[in-house]
Parts: sequence; C-alpha cells; structure tokens
Amino acid sequence: MKQKYSRQDVELLEKRTLFKGFFTLDEYRFKHRLFDGGWSGEIVREVFERGDAVIVLPYDPITDQVILIEQIRIPAFQSAQTPWLLELVAGMIEPGESSLNVASRELKEEAGIRAKRIEKIANYFSSPGGSSEKYDFFWAEVDASQAKGVHGLSEEHEDIQVHVMGREEAFTLVKDGIINNASTVIGLQWLELNYKTLTLSHKS
Repeated sequence: MKQKYSRQDVELLEKRTLFKGFFTLDEYRFKHRLFDGGWSGEIVREVFERGDAVIVLPYDPITDQVILIEQIRIPAFQSAQTPWLLELVAGMIEPGESSLNVASRELKEEAGIRAKRIEKIANYFSSPGGSSEKYDFFWAEVDASQAKGVHGLSEEHEDIQVHVMGREEAFTLVKDGIINNASTVIGLQWLELNYKTLTLSHKS
C-alpha cells in the first residue's frame, strides 16, 4: 500500500520550544493537505519531545525463556495497582550512538547479560498523537541461565530486578493484564507469533 501524502504535504509555519528540561515540549504551527482536496486551516499542537529509544526482547530459544526486568515507573503511580512494572530492556539513544550499540549496552546495564546475537525487528512510534518518540525494536538471543540479580546505574537512580520466566508464562501475564505497558506487550506478542522460527533457526 502506498500512502497518498508525505512530509511534503505539510506546511510547517513555526516550531518553538515551550519548555526544555529532562524532556522538551515544542509547539508546532502547521497546515496540511486534506484527503478530499485543499488545505486545512492553521493547527497548533504541543509535542512531547523525549528522544528516540531502543527496546530489546532477550530470549533464550534453547530453554524457551524470556528475561524481563522490573522497576518503578512513577507516571503509573496514580492509575496502576503498582508502579513497579514488568518490562523489556530499553534505553535512550544518545547523539552519535547507533541503536544496535544502545541495545547491547542496555542488556548489560539493566539485565547483566550479553547477547549471542541481536537482530532488529521493526521501529514504531510510542504515542504519535502527542510525542515524537520512536522505538527501534530488537530481539536478542541470550543464555537465560546468566540472567539474575539487581542491576542499573546508581547515577540514574535505577533499581532493576531481573526475572527469568518461560515464554508461555510471560505471555499469560500479557493476556491477564499484569504486563500492561505497550512496548512489552508488543514484544511478547511478536515473540508468540515468531518463537517457532527462532527455535528452528537456532537448531539449524
């Protein structure tokens, strides 16, 4: 499928920064082409600029186990039963870094493991209605027996517990709503669709 419009069909009138701290908030003023012809009126939108990130799904195709990490996420404090979330490994891409290097680094920092191989699967926007953040999603072949303990960088106030569990158990946590953050849901759903291929690839 070829989409009708591209970036050339947006007229950016102004972009200005409203706030810059740990995150950035920008204001966009723009017009765009309409599907039925002509142009929209001027639109104003605030955009949360968080930067881009990687998501890594550590999976052991020999034991059929995944590695999840658990850490506190204060934005979930008001609306979740617990702000400690089960997640995949993740990290922000700093200027000059490749997403592959970030994936390898974060596996070590957050889970204490190294990958036998890492493959990029896709990229996606986390919340394109209000944020520019884009994820590069990788799966990493790992030795699950090496994953244990508490990890994270003290200077970033990270306190990360590693969990090793069977793929079926992890996917049950998705179906039961225990795992309720988008990146982990997406990653485990992808694994459920593709684990047989990963297992066969390892055996060959």
